[in-house]
Amino acid sequence: MKKVAIIMGSDSDLPIVEKGINVLKEYGVPFEVHVYSAHRTPEETATFVKGARDNGFGAIIAAAGMAAHLAGAVAANTVLPVIGIPVSCKNTGGFDALLATVQMPTGIPVATVAIDGAANAALLAIQMLALSDDELYAKLVDARVAGKEKVLAKNKDIEDKFNK
Repeated sequence: MKKVAIIMGSDSDLPIVEKGINVLKEYGVPFEVHVYSAHRTPEETATFVKGARDNGFGAIIAAAGMAAHLAGAVAANTVLPVIGIPVSCKNTGGFDALLATVQMPTGIPVATVAIDGAANAALLAIQMLALSDDELYAKLVDARVAGKEKVLAKNKDIEDKFNK
């Protein structure tokens, strides 16, 4: 199975990123976590990303707030799928990070999830890996079925309480 790289612009992003790490663990997907900055460590970031495919990675998740250029800098150095997590901040709530992550030039795509959406970023990476992994695909299908059953059970409880 291919690995997922998770890159944070700062270790202050870890509380958000851990939600995605937990999802990857739940699905048994191997991963590595790194702190690289688009602005403070551009050479190290580019070196890691350029070697990612040869080092067994199938997707890269990049989380950054404020200027949030990390996902774009990562995508500029690989053709592996890049998923950007715009991270919230106290000044703008993460809207600036969302725009910086989603507004990429043609030819350098970044799939972008919601502000602080690390769990969905991990799930999207898992879906990408599941294209060539039947076991992982089956786990995703099972999770969708379980989610459906949970909602229907809640619906039944609400109907029983109010629809008499």
